[in-house]
Amino acid sequence: MKERFLVTGGARLAGEVRVDGAKNSVLKLMAASLLAEGTTTLRNCPQILDVPLMRDVLVGLGCEVEIEGDVVRIHTPAVVSPHADFDAVRQFRASVAVLGPLVARCTEAYVALPGGDAIGSRPLDMHQSGLEKLGATTHIEHGAVVARAAKLTGASIKLDFPSVGATENIVTAAVLADGRTVLDNAAREPEIVDLCSMLNAMGARIEGAGTSQITVDGVDALSPTEHTVVGDRIVAGTWAYAAAMTQGDITVTGAAPGHLHLALSKLKLAGADVETYDNGFRVRMDQRPRAVDYQTLPYPGFPTDLQPMAIALSTVADGVSVITENVFEARFRFVDEMLRLGADATVDGHHVMLRGVDTLSSTDVWSSDIRAGAGLVLAGLVAEGETTVHGVHHIDRGYPAFVEQLNALGAHVERI
Repeated sequence: MKERFLVTGGARLAGEVRVDGAKNSVLKLMAASLLAEGTTTLRNCPQILDVPLMRDVLVGLGCEVEIEGDVVRIHTPAVVSPHADFDAVRQFRASVAVLGPLVARCTEAYVALPGGDAIGSRPLDMHQSGLEKLGATTHIEHGAVVARAAKLTGASIKLDFPSVGATENIVTAAVLADGRTVLDNAAREPEIVDLCSMLNAMGARIEGAGTSQITVDGVDALSPTEHTVVGDRIVAGTWAYAAAMTQGDITVTGAAPGHLHLALSKLKLAGADVETYDNGFRVRMDQRPRAVDYQTLPYPGFPTDLQPMAIALSTVADGVSVITENVFEARFRFVDEMLRLGADATVDGHHVMLRGVDTLSSTDVWSSDIRAGAGLVLAGLVAEGETTVHGVHHIDRGYPAFVEQLNALGAHVERI
């Protein structure tokens, strides 16, 4: 049955909301559990659709996985299958994170080319090139990436682009390689730091996580561990932009404000009052937001995952905004849905110019990915009438209890 959200416009969001562990971290941590025989326990896991999807991937590889609330326990056997099931893998992009651990642990891997959000091309070239530098052979065969390495050896690797997925697969392979691996132009996201923190707790020797150069000294074996997942900065940022759009007042807990420094700075420029705490922040907006320009970049730049929220805010801001997308070329398909709602927007290549309107008008809109879906719900909150958001299974992949949390803050959103 296809579900949809019915969003009634005109609500002012106010109150407190807690953010769970990061989607972009927990799935990679689950994949990394393949590196050690025994039971790895993850806490503060978000209760989202992608977690049981990753469970299915790991079960197909021979693991036993228990999910109890926000705790995930992964029992990894002594012998792991190198074949990642096509039906499980094709449903979401993060499943490719098993590639590095499988090559390191099994000396070979067969991972079906993953599916996921429709936000543009995300090839595996840098994943394959990095593994080849470590001594593996790779190729695409029958819709799967195949990698083999009788022995992995440390190497100097430089990424053409600070790809998060490539950084993760190279690091998770290098932890069991012979010798030292130096990865330059590595991704710097907090989720990379979280992964390296867990790997070090398992016995890996990794330095430089969070910088552009990561050094990995390979070890013979890793041991399972317990780890608490870092807070989800993208979900936290979504609530921050929801407060600004609805001229509301939201306190967010469970996320480090330092992970959203630029996103929160943009809200200050838009006229919001932003207070930060050790484990959260408060965003209050008492007026129509001012127009602000945005440019998405790898961390610590403005997150591409918050670009739909920036567009939604800009559609009702006072003035003209220019938003530049530098990461995923197809992300502007979200603009087509905003035009349905009455936005004044013009797309030119990887730029979109938005002239703020006083209010949006309700209609039916369709989610193309997780963040676009959330952005459309926020737009519905500031539209006249009732907006129907279709394709909400995308939203369920990244936002736990989204409807319930929105309604607790004063919105009127119904799942149909």
